Amino acid sequence: MRVAAIDCGTNTIRLLIADPSTGGDGIVAVERAMEYVRLGQGIDATGEFHPEALQRTFAATEAFASRIAAAGIDASAPGAVRFVATSAARDARNRDDFFTGITDRLGVTPEVITGDEEAQLSYLGATHGVGDVADPVLVVDIGGGSTEFVLGEAGQIRVGTSLDIGSVRLTERFLSGDPVEPAGLARAREHVGQLLDTVPIDFAGVRTWIGVAGTLTTISAIAHRLTSYDRAKVHGSTVPRQQVSDLADWFATSTAAQRAEIPTLPPRRADVITAGALIAAAVAERVSVDLRVSETDILDGIALRLAGVA
Repeated sequence: MRVAAIDCGTNTIRLLIADPSTGGDGIVAVERAMEYVRLGQGIDATGEFHPEALQRTFAATEAFASRIAAAGIDASAPGAVRFVATSAARDARNRDDFFTGITDRLGVTPEVITGDEEAQLSYLGATHGVGDVADPVLVVDIGGGSTEFVLGEAGQIRVGTSLDIGSVRLTERFLSGDPVEPAGLARAREHVGQLLDTVPIDFAGVRTWIGVAGTLTTISAIAHRLTSYDRAKVHGSTVPRQQVSDLADWFATSTAAQRAEIPTLPPRRADVITAGALIAAAVAERVSVDLRVSETDILDGIALRLAGVA
């Protein structure tokens, strides 16, 4: 059965329409789409969804609903469509407005998943798409509002945890100025370091580090000097740990005008890439292997579960 998965995060909302693979052990993507809606706009300070953020998200959902229908999927059919909301929706006081708006437009009630389930789905999607890897495997998913860390071995999750640090949340809390003010940058680095110290993972013992989601796929595209974003070239690519740190340092001292010259850095990610890269660099300092980037992630994990192949 053809399925549709929607992942609504703090910065983006994404759609994957997929069919089960012929062998029944995976999925085949029919269509992918993404919109920058910045649902988490201001939520760290106010505790509520901003009205404009809700409207952007609702508009994108309407467009996705049309695509789902055009693909021949009946949203009312059990198990055909799943809308997953993550960090921002867990934190908002007015999330009932979000639930109602999405349900009215899509015909499916959003699910606000726990950090643990988010970690599991991220690991499932990431490892399904990159082939054989050396154990133990660490999957890191840097989102807008949170970052997930999942350690697995022999296909089984050993540790999964979610931290309330993400590119949007960290930017709004600590990073201002153009380029960012050094004092705020130092506070952000200290905050990230303190939270990483609480993660019950032996980072030095990791043999494969897989990074998923927009911050890390963007870092890969920039590191490989792509002139336009190419999903096939990014998927499975490797970025040396030192280059992750070097890029984070460059972002921290760059201006908005300088970042705007990078062809593979979307304008709506450019203002939060410094924070996302800061988190990536903090992980790079703790592991002893280079970054391997996967274009399959939580969205693919959702679709795999819907299709009944994982």
